[in-house]
Amino acid sequence: MAKGYWVSVYPAMSGPERLTAYEELAGPAVRAGGGRLLSRDGRIVAHEAGITQRVVLIEFDSFEQAAAAYESEAYRKALVALPDGFERDFRIIEGVD
Repeated sequence: MAKGYWVSVYPAMSGPERLTAYEELAGPAVRAGGGRLLSRDGRIVAHEAGITQRVVLIEFDSFEQAAAAYESEAYRKALVALPDGFERDFRIIEGVD
């Protein structure tokens, strides 16, 4: 079975320290949904139309699990804590089996 992934890119952020409340809720929600953080705020080399802002990659055992985690009540509470001034390109994608 192919894995599922959350891929988040933040083209606009007004102060990363403002993400604390979101991260305190999102981390446990992701783990409860079976997600594993693979990358966040590491080194980035952007090519072509890429951007060098924050990128977050989270892995789940399946696409369905990734979608269900996003729809969970716990993660919905985290989304409410995402502050104004943040633009996020968020995708749930299926890995190659």
